[in-house]
Amino acid sequence: MKTKFDELLEFPTVLNFKVMGVASDDLPDIVIAELQKHAPGDYSPTIKPSSKGNYHSLSIPVTVTSKDHIETIYKTLTALEQVRYVL
Repeated sequence: MKTKFDELLEFPTVLNFKVMGVASDDLPDIVIAELQKHAPGDYSPTIKPSSKGNYHSLSIPVTVTSKDHIETIYKTLTALEQVRYVL
């Protein structure tokens, strides 16, 4: 990825990842389990259902340590089957 995170941010910093995925009770657990592999911590995401209830949007603040760390988390989360978008 060609990003300029290293030029724009001072590390470590907290980034709020927004994850949109298929609505299910286990979506937050799946996302947090993946985050724990790359950024261990105590996470409690904010969950908002879509208007029709088909999707859930999770907002999760994560402490990141570098540009590569951000990209690794992004790639890991987008690879999950239930996840549709990561911002």
